[in-house]
Amino acid sequence: MSVTDATAHTSRPDRLRVLVYSDDANTRQKVVLALGTRPHPDLPELEYVEVATAPVVIRQMDAGGVDLAVLDGEAVPAGGMGIAKQLKDEIDDCPPILVLTGRPDDAWLATWSRAEAAVPHPLDPIRLSEAVIALLRTRLSA
Repeated sequence: MSVTDATAHTSRPDRLRVLVYSDDANTRQKVVLALGTRPHPDLPELEYVEVATAPVVIRQMDAGGVDLAVLDGEAVPAGGMGIAKQLKDEIDDCPPILVLTGRPDDAWLATWSRAEAAVPHPLDPIRLSEAVIALLRTRLSA
């Protein structure tokens, strides 16, 4: 293995793709604004893929290249928790999923969906950023 090959295996991506799903454009905007382009100096910049429908979520995730999915559990007609469960059941090596829950007491539903993290509405930008940073660090170290 050459030095170039070794470097390629240990180098980090320039950008991380974050899929943000909600039927509500305001919710998607709140997530993107809360996280910004670089939520932590240790992480690469984030590139967002905003999605408003479940079929597009499935298509994007099946295509690969997504490093994290943020799914709105309150989206209609397909909620993020059901989509999270489907993705975890159907995609080998599924990227981490964070579910936005309707209230803190709904965290158990996020556990059922096999999401790695949950953040309740109304969104707290600090709590959301901390959860996303932890998930992306884990993803990069894997």
